[in-house]
Formats: sequence, C-alpha cells, structure tokens
Amino acid sequence: MTIRKILKFPHQDLRVKASQVKEFNEELKVLAEDMLETMYDVKGIGLAATQIGIHKQIAVIDISPEKNEPLVIVNPKIEILDASIKEEYEEGCLSVPGFFEKISRPADIKLIYSDLDGVQKEIKPEGLLTKVIHHEMDHLNGKLFVDHISELKRRRIRNKIVKQK
Repeated sequence: MTIRKILKFPHQDLRVKASQVKEFNEELKVLAEDMLETMYDVKGIGLAATQIGIHKQIAVIDISPEKNEPLVIVNPKIEILDASIKEEYEEGCLSVPGFFEKISRPADIKLIYSDLDGVQKEIKPEGLLTKVIHHEMDHLNGKLFVDHISELKRRRIRNKIVKQK
C-alpha cells in the first residue's frame, strides 16, 4: 500500500469531474487500498479519488471510531428521497486543511453504488454517513465544501492556504 499525496485547494485538479469506472480489476482494488491508507494516515473519514489526482468515480469512507469499517463506493449516485429534510453539519476537508464551515445538506437520501467487484448495492445512510457521502460526491463532481459558502469566505480560505504554501 502506498500513501498518496492529497491535493490542496485551490489546485485545479480538484475541479475536474471524475469519469465512471469501467473496469473492476486488481488495479482498482489497489487504488482503494491506497486511498484507505492515505485517509487513515491523516485521520480522515472520507477521501475521493479526485483528491489524489485520479479522476475516477471512487471514494472511501470510514466513520467508525476504531477505523475498521471501510466503505468503498464506486460509480455512486445519490437519490434524494425528501429534499425538505435537511441537516446542518460542520464540515472540514483533507483538501482544505484547518478550515471548517457549517453546511446544510439533504438528510433523506439513498445511495446506489458498486462495490470493488462491480456488484451494485443500495443503502439508506443516516447521520454523519449521509454528510460524508454528500461531501465525497461533491469531490467526484469537481466541487468542494467551500463552494457551499459565500464567495468572501471562500476567497479568505483560498488566500490563507496559498500563503501557507
């Protein structure tokens, strides 16, 4: 397993929309292992392939306290079941380190995805898992959580990150 470099905002590759995974093979499984290792190394709870410069629709998530319940989602799609039910959560991001903002997202969703063997699955997530799925799906669509806040706040965050480099 290899720990990969996580791209930081405002890196232009974070804005690329990921393409569907067509081949479910050993290479995909190695990528998922590398992504999990990278996420665990930085104490994250989610990581999209876009964040390591790979533009494929794959994300890894593990919200368990012991970090031993990984969820790998390939070619995920969200179906919003009730758009009127929203929850606000303070989000952070491995690509926007050190910054947190409250983001409101639909809470009543269904996730349809494939596992690493190409088997299609469905889950109805709740709580934190719902928020992490939304967050990682944004990455796969070339978006960041800072796109959900004001332009002024986004610019301040961008400027601070650029200064830190």
